[in-house]
Amino acid sequence: MVKKGKKEKKVKGAEKTAAKMEKKVSKRSKREEEDLEALIAEFQNLDAKKTQVVETTCPPPSPRLSASLSAHPEKDELILFGGEFFNGKKTYLYNDLFFYNIKKNSWVKSEIPNPPPPRCSHQAVVVPQGGGQLWVFGGEFASPNGEQFYHYKDLWVLHLATHTWENIKAPGGPPGRSGHRMVLSKKQLLVFGGFHESTRDFIYYNDIYSFSLDTFSWSRLTPSGSGPSPRSACMMKPAPDGIGVIIYGGYSKVRVKKDVEKGTIHSDMFLLKREGKDGQEKWSWSRLNPSGNKPPPRSGFSLAVGPAGRALLFGGVCDEEEEETLEGDFYNDLYLYDMVKNRWFPGLLRGHKSEKKKRRRGKKGGAEGQGAEGEEEEGAPQGPTEVIKEIVAEDGTVMTIKEVIPGAQAEEEEEEEEEEEEEDDASAPLVEPCARSSAMATARQGKLFLYGGMFEVGDRQFTLNDFYSLDLNKMDRWEVLVEMDPKTQEWLEESESEEDEEEEEEAKGAEGVEEGEEESEEESEDEEDEVEHPAVQEGETVTDYQSRTEQHWIGLARANMGPDAKEKKVAKVALVMAKVFFEDQ
Repeated sequence: MVKKGKKEKKVKGAEKTAAKMEKKVSKRSKREEEDLEALIAEFQNLDAKKTQVVETTCPPPSPRLSASLSAHPEKDELILFGGEFFNGKKTYLYNDLFFYNIKKNSWVKSEIPNPPPPRCSHQAVVVPQGGGQLWVFGGEFASPNGEQFYHYKDLWVLHLATHTWENIKAPGGPPGRSGHRMVLSKKQLLVFGGFHESTRDFIYYNDIYSFSLDTFSWSRLTPSGSGPSPRSACMMKPAPDGIGVIIYGGYSKVRVKKDVEKGTIHSDMFLLKREGKDGQEKWSWSRLNPSGNKPPPRSGFSLAVGPAGRALLFGGVCDEEEEETLEGDFYNDLYLYDMVKNRWFPGLLRGHKSEKKKRRRGKKGGAEGQGAEGEEEEGAPQGPTEVIKEIVAEDGTVMTIKEVIPGAQAEEEEEEEEEEEEEDDASAPLVEPCARSSAMATARQGKLFLYGGMFEVGDRQFTLNDFYSLDLNKMDRWEVLVEMDPKTQEWLEESESEEDEEEEEEAKGAEGVEEGEEESEEESEDEEDEVEHPAVQEGETVTDYQSRTEQHWIGLARANMGPDAKEKKVAKVALVMAKVFFEDQ
């Protein structure tokens, strides 16, 4: 009894602390948001001048992240709304609306009068009633310099049948936030978590609100039991048969000192269960302990709900925080969660028929789990393989992209080199989206669709507009719907004096490193051509060549990346350079 009393006091104390922090953040950010409200009002005034719906066939949407991608409840269409783009100097927020026709592989931009103001990190949910509706809640708006933030607490509905936006004004809703999650559970929209941030303070939430689609009213739920700690960007999906929702993972940070913040990536899992009749529900939290291969810790992953209600989790980033640096390892792997079995398993690509035959031949002893899921899990214990891809942007910046390839693939590719090909396309490399975070994902017609997102190279952010689909029944390959063109990437460096730039380059002692935007890509390529590289020997594989010439390429990579580059990254770039040279011979 004593322990229980202490626990209750601890919980109440945490709630009071959270309430104080929320009040503090709200007070400090009020002035900032008042400044941004004027800018938002200007956007709304421009949109208010539109009086007719204008639909235009268009190219794919511009590069962006943290938008929403939803499947139309009745048509073979996807709906993309909002998002953000950062070019190194300026932040752009969008409120444009696009429809993607799956069968025609075509895009239409729909300009509808009086839309929600520009935003990112919001949530959108489709419901079938009224000919189909898209509900949008919350999100954030940032000043062009990215130093001030406005967090929305508005609720909108797009009537898909009539192509009209409606602002739903209902009291008692969640405070302004972004990075939250919202799902449809029976006839309710459930909102969980998120964060609210100003230039000096921040707060993460673990509250949960319900919006009734029957009464158009908000209510805050007070579930029993111990639920998730405050967080944003978690996985939230409806549980089968409308019994509630499932929460997994997420991200939060705390201030450990006055100017020091520490981020936490969560990997726990919870069930919010509904009991009782509609309108008289009682809610309770319980912890889930799933089996299988859980995703490694990460934030910024993309989420969709596939066939049979399985959760699909793609990509994300795991930040490596050091004293004064923050580097992220980006992922491009896929994990599936089966609520019925309470089990995680990796979504490994099966490849072609010849590859599947080899996998079965190499199998020793009995394996647990048969059928399609068993085949996917079979290669998991071998672990994923990192593949490094190098892309040179228009301004000469080298993008080093890490891709995670299913574990069994590397060995299978070696077998293909030793054996005669059973099919012409059996040895073709698997095409996969590059590693990324904050991409948009949804599922429709048994396919997973993935659009955009971002990854970072050093201090530079690359925002994507490539588009992929994956047949979730075949699980054989990603289909490229829109290919990424690195030359379209815009990046404006922070303004620095020429003297500072020259001093920085002298300190690095790098040869052939570009000195500003005026040095051309051709010049750097000419300098590389002047260096004599070790020749490829007859019958040598790329792995043998990389091993034999490792020190040569590490030296070249170090000269280009500078003395401050980490050994691990230098080694990865060296492998890429050796592979590129090998393939060119």
